[in-house]
Amino acid sequence: VRLQVQNVEKPLYRGTFHCFQSIIKQESAFGLYKGIGSPMMGLTFINALVFGVQGNTLRALGKDTPLNQFLAGSAAGAIQCIICCPMELAKTRMQLQGTGEYKQKMKNYKNSLDCLIKIYRKEGLRGINRGMVSTFIRETPSFGFYFLTYDCMTRYLGCEAEDSYVIPKLLFSGGMSGIVSWLSTYPMDVIKSRLQADGVGGITQYKGILDCVRKSYHEEGWRVFTRGLTSTLLRAFPVNAATFATVTVFLMYMRSEDNLHECEPGPVIQQPSSL
Repeated sequence: VRLQVQNVEKPLYRGTFHCFQSIIKQESAFGLYKGIGSPMMGLTFINALVFGVQGNTLRALGKDTPLNQFLAGSAAGAIQCIICCPMELAKTRMQLQGTGEYKQKMKNYKNSLDCLIKIYRKEGLRGINRGMVSTFIRETPSFGFYFLTYDCMTRYLGCEAEDSYVIPKLLFSGGMSGIVSWLSTYPMDVIKSRLQADGVGGITQYKGILDCVRKSYHEEGWRVFTRGLTSTLLRAFPVNAATFATVTVFLMYMRSEDNLHECEPGPVIQQPSSL
């Protein structure tokens, strides 16, 4: 977030690793966890919603085809924006608080919940949902590619329950799904972050998505749309590897338990999205 929204005329960070070093030096290791409250509150609900909606949508569509995988994933991505947008708004505001042009003597927000409450009191529901359209544009195709990539990777690698290498294969498939999903819509993530940060510290620059795109490109060129990409991908692989592998292994276990009760042989592993 800091790399995405920093002032190009007075940049605080030269890149991902310089940003990492500066945060530790100026704010200690705790600075790396600024804004962690809102993801901790929201990600459990988001993952439950995403996998539930995706699985039910895929069943409703009928055949388990690549197109249906993409459509089911897109539906899940669109619906989870209801939680994702306010969560990321709080995270963005907390991470920017006390830095650069957003630096103030007094902290506005004590934590993520306090941040959302104060935004709501000052700006109402519209303030809480700042960046909703850009979040929707980012998340809908992103989750489509997310589930499509995982489905294709696990089929290609032949992930079966009896395979002794099934866990590494699932981890790799999940990690690559995260990489592909972020690459597919990353420029919109930059725009979303800038819109959610806009207005902090009394500085308002953008009238909307198109105005943000136009001004960002005019001032910084096309490279602005890849700002912070390295750190995002470094995080995306392990996080999504763990997420998909955990969900799939849990579903394997539940299926094996059901089959034991029914005295039937265990099934070949299926993707979590096919439930």
